[in-house]
Amino acid sequence: MNTITYPPHGVCSRKIEITLDDNNVITAVTFTGGCSGNTQGVAALIVGMTAQEAYKRLNGIRCGGKASSCPDQLAQALKPYITA
Repeated sequence: MNTITYPPHGVCSRKIEITLDDNNVITAVTFTGGCSGNTQGVAALIVGMTAQEAYKRLNGIRCGGKASSCPDQLAQALKPYITA
């Protein structure tokens, strides 16, 4: 099991915690801060996905006029765990 603690940049959330199993499958996600309903929804939807699949779906999503979003920052946290 790997636990990632990631400090997001340029978004409302202040911390993202992600747990991956030994096959890089997401088993848990918790956001601190941000839009509670949205972050809980994103977290619930990606549990069971591989880091690679979640990255592919979330990378590049923007929030309004911001350069990033909480889902995009989650993708950035997963980037080192993507397998080729």
